[in-house]
Amino acid sequence: MIRGVVYLVGAGPGDPELITVRGLACLRQADVVVHDRLVARELIDSAPRAARRIDVGKSPGHAPWPQSRINALLIAEARRKRRVVRLKGGDPFVFGRGGEECQALAEAGVRFEIVPGVSSAVAAPAYAGIPLTHRMAASAFTVVTGHTASDPNALDWEALSRLGTLVVMMGLAELPAIASRLLQLGKPPGTPVAVISRGTTAEQVVARGTLADIAERASRLSSPATIVIGPVASLADQLAWFDAARSRRAHSLRSSGSAGMPASGVA
Repeated sequence: MIRGVVYLVGAGPGDPELITVRGLACLRQADVVVHDRLVARELIDSAPRAARRIDVGKSPGHAPWPQSRINALLIAEARRKRRVVRLKGGDPFVFGRGGEECQALAEAGVRFEIVPGVSSAVAAPAYAGIPLTHRMAASAFTVVTGHTASDPNALDWEALSRLGTLVVMMGLAELPAIASRLLQLGKPPGTPVAVISRGTTAEQVVARGTLADIAERASRLSSPATIVIGPVASLADQLAWFDAARSRRAHSLRSSGSAGMPASGVA
């Protein structure tokens, strides 16, 4: 790795083992790691002991690091000839403001490299046993952010209601509004829906239901969560491999006298 460069690395959806080989290599040679709030601690600890670690994460209603300040930090550290890893949850270019950061770096004349990551838009449903496409159920999928669900002009919900599989990220708080709007637009009340909370981690919880009842069924889940709307969501009952793997591991641990669960996914 060269110095004076920023690597925008996708940390993956939650399980630290889902980071790419290239992403982990960048981390292990970093001088500075600028990371999001939800990135797994195991990944942050993969950086050299001497590396500086800076938490710039945001939480709902609390953003001590505005985007302009993060941009300025990345530029300043790179200009000091340091190897900077901007470690972002999921993929840097999928609702991660990676594009904004790259624009700031490019305008400042700072070298950068993108290291794509596994997005929770795809990984969380997969860990819940939900294929976003299926030859008999869905030939396409659309990914949107739920932050703008209350703004009637932000997304064309009428068009979205007619599509195959709809994946909503960062939309748990807006789930009642999303379900209500889709129903008003003629989406059948029995349309299958699944909500995956903390997908790919040992804390993963999945709520299954329909547009008519999913808001109530998922009311106790916590963020981050991924919402899947469409016929493929019904396959979670049949293909819930992650739940089965956790059950087998828990049984094995009880039988051997051990306790606890791994912090990451199921090996």
